[in-house]
Amino acid sequence: MFSIGDTICYPMHGVGTVEGIVSQTVLGVTADYYSLKFRAGKMTALIPVATAEKVGLRTLIEPSECEKVFTYMQEPGVRGSDNWNQRYRENMEKMKRGTVYDVADVVKCLKLRELEKGLSAGERKMLATAKQIIAGELATVLGSDVEEMEKRISE
Repeated sequence: MFSIGDTICYPMHGVGTVEGIVSQTVLGVTADYYSLKFRAGKMTALIPVATAEKVGLRTLIEPSECEKVFTYMQEPGVRGSDNWNQRYRENMEKMKRGTVYDVADVVKCLKLRELEKGLSAGERKMLATAKQIIAGELATVLGSDVEEMEKRISE
């Protein structure tokens, strides 16, 4: 369970803060929700407390894990399927799981594909989102600038 003020990572949206825990009635059912405010895009969301873990809401990685992520990012990526649709679905599933290594896999796969053949508009957007999510988490954990982390990821 998260507390107000906790910094979290949520799949597809990145780093945010638990702003509150509120009770809401939806379709006659009252439940508690985490009120989240995300750093990128100034977006907010309500996530049911009961299903938060199931949908991938998680704490940020530890600072000691950051160098492991950078090392992992430097390892060769897997090209993924030659079928655009299949590759997109596989990468979307990784993004939805939301672990830092799943998102890193998406970045590696799409960067490799970009070098070899180029990316579709959808894959370019997915690559940008994946980079933003990883850079946001690393910058928050290391107390540095998101742009600096994006540069380091792109190397």
